Amino acid sequence: MKEDLNLAELSLYEVRRKIYPRAVHGRFAGWRWALVWITQIVYYGGPWLTWNGRQAVLFDIANRKFFILGLVFWPQDIVYLTVLLVISALALFLFTAAAGRLWCGFACPQTVYTEIFMWIERVIEGDRNARIRLDKQGFSPKKLFLKGAKHGAWIALSLWTGFTFVGYFTPIKELWSEALTLSFGPWEGFWVLFYGFATYGNAGWMREQVCKYMCPYARFQSAMFDKDTLIITYDRARGEPRGKAGSKGAGDCVDCGICVQACPTGIDIRDGLQYECIGCAACIDGCDQVMDRLARPRGLIRYSTTHAMEGKKTRVLRPRVLVYSAILLAITAAAAASLYLRVPLKVDVIRDRAAIAREVGDEVENVYRLQIMNTTEQQREYEIRVRGLEDIKIEGDRRVTVDPAASRMVPVRVRVERDEVEPGTHKIEFQVRAVDDHAIAVRERSVFIVR
Repeated sequence: MKEDLNLAELSLYEVRRKIYPRAVHGRFAGWRWALVWITQIVYYGGPWLTWNGRQAVLFDIANRKFFILGLVFWPQDIVYLTVLLVISALALFLFTAAAGRLWCGFACPQTVYTEIFMWIERVIEGDRNARIRLDKQGFSPKKLFLKGAKHGAWIALSLWTGFTFVGYFTPIKELWSEALTLSFGPWEGFWVLFYGFATYGNAGWMREQVCKYMCPYARFQSAMFDKDTLIITYDRARGEPRGKAGSKGAGDCVDCGICVQACPTGIDIRDGLQYECIGCAACIDGCDQVMDRLARPRGLIRYSTTHAMEGKKTRVLRPRVLVYSAILLAITAAAAASLYLRVPLKVDVIRDRAAIAREVGDEVENVYRLQIMNTTEQQREYEIRVRGLEDIKIEGDRRVTVDPAASRMVPVRVRVERDEVEPGTHKIEFQVRAVDDHAIAVRERSVFIVR
């Protein structure tokens, strides 16, 4: 009985087998590194850009303002974040349905940072065979030095990544001054270390485990695949039976194992499509190198579709692709139009609950607080008006000045002649508009109470 339980445990749990990906060169490796450079220049350089004397991209949670180039967003603009997430999800669905896991293989942060960390590892410890030999060696000063240098470089890059991440939420120049004096606040210090630790752990240690076991995308991607989806395929008709180069009756596959050695998740693509495949095309580059040496045509392993491998015609414009494209285009166009037509002014009307209504001489007065938010990059003067009842008026100054990208709470006293209005609740409307540009105007409804 005990032996049966042990067998059951062996079948359910597998000790991780360390993977030593082989470095390959080719057009797809070039594309991967091009995206590494593009994404990291944008990520690391973004917080250092300036716009109108401020940080160009800053999510100032403390002051509840988000700056993206010339746009200023407030918590009331949360709908744009929702639309952005919907667009991102639809784009992922569309690209997956049409071209498989291109996101995973070329642009996913896990893939990008794993590629960077593996490059550091190759520079310090050597190629695949050198790394395997080093890990099999016993303790030695050389091994300690190489391992220490590698992990030191990983940790430095991870901490800089965490620092940059926090720089999107705290002005990065202030953050840099704090870093030089080691005077991080508790919030900044925690997130620099946490994000740095996550980068170090995911890209340095867990690597393919994140893609295989932690990422949910690998689990539901098959629901978006069909026989016309572009995937990495092995041409079995051409490659089988496997044999050494020059063997009589053998296919083009010489069973060199380069495709397996190059795979960052350690799978054999010749066994067919597997959920562990992230579509990075490292196996294609490796196989093409071997075919070049053997003077045989490239493409034994290639991007193709199931229908193409079966000799059938591949349909690019099929229902799911058309539906995803139409929805994505409509939402993107609507979001772009909304941003273009967005009025750079926001107003919230709050009634004064301390005094619902009071009589002042022959008039009835209600008090309101108007929160006026200037979302432009220049100081503006606004005029406040009220409509909805006959002879309704604002007592006191009707103009207010608001600083650039700032908000101001303005108390407003609204009065109506007592004999001109019946007791009860009456609908009114506040209008706030810029003095220098009447196109910048907002209307907000409220109620006027007469007792």
